[in-house]
Amino acid sequence: MTVEAKTLRAEPHVKIGSVIQRDAGVVIDRWSRRAAEEQPHARRVHHDALLDHLPAFLQALGQSLAESDDAEACRHCRPARQHGEQRWEVGWSLTEVVQDYQILRLVLIEYLEEALDRPLRSREGMAIGLALDEAIAASVGAYARENAERARKADEALRQKAEALQEANRRKDEFLAVLGHELRNPLAPLRNAVQVLGLRGDDRATVDWARDLLDRQVCLMTRLVDDLLDASRIASGKIVLRRERFDLVRVVRETVEDRRGGIAEAGLTLSLDLPPIPLPLDGDASRLAQVVGNLLQNAVKFTDRGGQITVRVAGRGGARRAAVVVQDTGIGIEPDLLPRVFEAFVQADRSLERSRGGLGLGLALVKGLVELHGGGARAVSDGVGRGAAFTVWLPLARDAATPAAPPAPAPASVPPLRILVIEDNRDSADSLKLLLELYGHEVAVAYSGPEGVQAARRRTPDVVLCDLGLPGMSGYDVAAALRDEPAAAPVRLIALSGHGSDADQRRCREAGFELHMTKPVDPDALQELLASPPSA
Repeated sequence: MTVEAKTLRAEPHVKIGSVIQRDAGVVIDRWSRRAAEEQPHARRVHHDALLDHLPAFLQALGQSLAESDDAEACRHCRPARQHGEQRWEVGWSLTEVVQDYQILRLVLIEYLEEALDRPLRSREGMAIGLALDEAIAASVGAYARENAERARKADEALRQKAEALQEANRRKDEFLAVLGHELRNPLAPLRNAVQVLGLRGDDRATVDWARDLLDRQVCLMTRLVDDLLDASRIASGKIVLRRERFDLVRVVRETVEDRRGGIAEAGLTLSLDLPPIPLPLDGDASRLAQVVGNLLQNAVKFTDRGGQITVRVAGRGGARRAAVVVQDTGIGIEPDLLPRVFEAFVQADRSLERSRGGLGLGLALVKGLVELHGGGARAVSDGVGRGAAFTVWLPLARDAATPAAPPAPAPASVPPLRILVIEDNRDSADSLKLLLELYGHEVAVAYSGPEGVQAARRRTPDVVLCDLGLPGMSGYDVAAALRDEPAAAPVRLIALSGHGSDADQRRCREAGFELHMTKPVDPDALQELLASPPSA
């Protein structure tokens, strides 16, 4: 006789269902112990059996067998699905999930025959087998769905990562091309100026023109390199803020005034809206001046002649924070570019001629430096041709005390000094010697570390300007050797290096240098340093 599953489900088996519900804990204990013996992963999971879905599953299974008047009901299927999901999460294989139910089938039949003190009837055994088969189907189905969903998510994550890597590689290639372009731009006029000086070096007007050109282009290249180094330091968390209390209004005013001439030369109108009271802030004044300068440079770059730039500063949120807004009437920002405008190497000008220039680092530095101060930055634009507004906000100092503006430094007056330059790059050493001699100093040059130490022993200098990356004997070794010389105790040691990280500067101080100056050295800054008393 054929037995239909629908009919079998509809038959109530009150006695065995009641026993399963009543003694679920005993069944679980026996199931767990046997599973731990026969399943490689079961010991770990069944150890916490009373905390997972096994009790709910056995209660639902007992109820399904005892009250099977609803042929379509499958009360035990839901906890069975949870059983399958749980086993997937802890690393079971599909075979182990099925075997777990096979162990339960044997434990359940053995226990029921023991509790009822009789063998199970044929229909009872068939009902239990059908219910457990349904549980296996539900559990395996959940396991398979979970597996498929995890696989889909893993595939999606891999796809997104591959796309991100492709985009990063594309941006890297684009950045290298832009970097080459931006570095060649100042090199071309530098080479032209050198050639012109060779042809007309006796003409004063030509010399003045070439000097101004060389100064502008060297400043441009220095700024490009500084931006690259700052971006790297921010990304690696190696930038250190030199915090002090200062007035944000004063810093913005001075930064804007320093750039007012260049903005006027670009044919742009500048307006400045500042509050009448100071806004005290604890932070690095020079870095926040760099932030404002980068925003102004960005506005100038992307605003055509005849345009307007507006700078506003205001206190917000009950004066708990300050906002600096730089708004322009320039070319605007494309909607797809707006969310990424503060990312490094993102370029608004993607045309072949790249008339706007730049490395795409200025705004990334703005965001990074502002966030180091506990603030944030955002950009707003109504689209192409509609201008843009960049806002940075910064937390104000908790108390209102604001230091007075520092007095303007007096012009440096430097008495003639005996200076020893130790530098293995002959062009760099000889040009610095000539510059210092024009300033009125007596200068000697050594092209290696040992040669420099010998020169200092022959005649003790007032100041030693020493490169760090010297062959054979590093600048640090030179400093150590000179500090061991009693006669050289009062000598001022100043390090010159292309490496300018905070770690480099700290190592210089530990080696005995008074100060570290990053190449290319600003002649005015060097002259000011020579005029100042030695630091402690």
